[in-house]
Formats: sequence, C-alpha cells, structure tokens
Amino acid sequence: MSMRHGFVSLIVATLAAAPAVAHPHVWVAVRSEVLFTDDGKIKGVRHAWTFDDMYSAFALQGLGKDGKPPSREELAPLAKTNAESLAEFDYFTFAKYQNAKTAFGPPEDVWLEADDKKIVTMHFTLPLEKPLPAQKPFSFQIYDPTYFVAFDLEKQNAVTLTKAPAGCSTSVVEPKPLLAIDTQKLSEAFFANMSPGADFGMKLAARIVVACP
Repeated sequence: MSMRHGFVSLIVATLAAAPAVAHPHVWVAVRSEVLFTDDGKIKGVRHAWTFDDMYSAFALQGLGKDGKPPSREELAPLAKTNAESLAEFDYFTFAKYQNAKTAFGPPEDVWLEADDKKIVTMHFTLPLEKPLPAQKPFSFQIYDPTYFVAFDLEKQNAVTLTKAPAGCSTSVVEPKPLLAIDTQKLSEAFFANMSPGADFGMKLAARIVVACP
C-alpha cells in the first residue's frame, strides 16, 4: 500500500458520507533536521512526519496485537513501500541552493513508529546528491503541489541543525495568507480541474532558510 494510494483509500473509506469536503484530506505535522558533514557542509534533511489520527487509523488496520500499537519491525514493510512510492512526488521536499533547485538522492534510514495513541510518524533522511558549502543560501519547502496533503511545521522546535558550524541558524518564512477568493476555491472541483504544474500547495508552504557565516 503506497502512501498516496493509502491516502486515496482512506478518503474512499472514511469520507464517502461527505462528498463535498474540500482539500486537504490528510494532515501532517513536520519536524526536520538539517544535517551537516564533519567539515561543515550541508548534506541532507532528516524528516519526522506525524500523521493525523484518521490516516493513522487507516494505516494501522490489521496491525498490532492485544490492542497495542504495532512495533517498528511490523511497520517496516509499509515504511519501505511508502519510501519507494514517494519518489514519484520528490518526497514532497523541494530545496534551493543559491536560488536554484537542488536534488536529493534516495531516502535513507526509513522507518515508521506508532505511539501509545496509535498515531503514526514516518522518519526518513533525504541526502543531497552532493554536500553543499553552508556559506551559500540554502532553503527548502515541504508541500504537496496538489494540496491533497497539508504539511504544517510543528509549533515548537520544528527545524533543528545537526553538527552545524558555529553561527549557523534557521529561519522560517511563512506563506502569505490566502485571499478570501482563494479560500473559496478549495473545492473538489477546483482541484480536479487544476492544470498540471499549478503547484497550489507551494503557496501555502513555509520556507525554511539556513544561514551560516
């Protein structure tokens, strides 16, 4: 079951009674670490994505025993499938270096966990194709262009730095608020007719900026 297929099945199973519901359908709370090499270059981003209770319940169907959440080992096959399927969507993570797009390699250290309340969190690391000098502007956004999935940064400690050189910092550039007319557009019909490459989700995504002296 891929992540996106899981989302779609979830909607069919749980939202059939509300056909007029607008986007988004799945909500994800995000924590991210910007990773550095020992010599101070930016080498990648490590994510922890915590899903809403409805998607978590769908993902955990048939897993776990005696009312307990499933173990990391039980969730390993789903974690692997999710990581493979997310490649098609660039892992919903879009980075820029010196204002030009930069690419990530395949994900590493992918695993899922479910807490005592059976809320699912996906952990994975996206390495840059090559480490980049930290003294140049680096930034990234996490979003679904179609806004089927809403990614929101956690309220506290959403972005941290690991092994960063002294003086490095992060800042979050919040998106501009939607106009009332844009809010009215968030209907199923609007998204069904949206042209490819419209990147509506980008308008609603915060940008994380890393700055080093």
